Amino acid sequence: MKSAMLLLSLAALGGLIGVSFWAAGHIGIQHSIADLLAQPAAGNNPWLWATLADAYFGFLWFWAWVAYKERRWAARLGWLLAILATGNMAMAVYMLIQLARLPAQATAADLLLRTDARR
Repeated sequence: MKSAMLLLSLAALGGLIGVSFWAAGHIGIQHSIADLLAQPAAGNNPWLWATLADAYFGFLWFWAWVAYKERRWAARLGWLLAILATGNMAMAVYMLIQLARLPAQATAADLLLRTDARR
């Protein structure tokens, strides 16, 4: 279980970083935002907003698990900001941190549940 999750998280993180660099090589994010602000009608595609809503609800669902796992509010808030700012990249990093803390023969419950919840 740990190896499969490690590979998935590394693939997600690598793919997201790669596609971000690829996109930035074609047009900078600042330029894209400036274009959207200059031509707001270009951003009126309902599927753009539906996709953004879908992504951010997914980020919040993942963060709910992070908030459950983390004991300190500072960590919860920090991860919320990281997830909202960088999305799946922060989520992959969080998963890699969790996996690094697990023993080799850990179960899914060891990954998903808080340490104190298993007692």
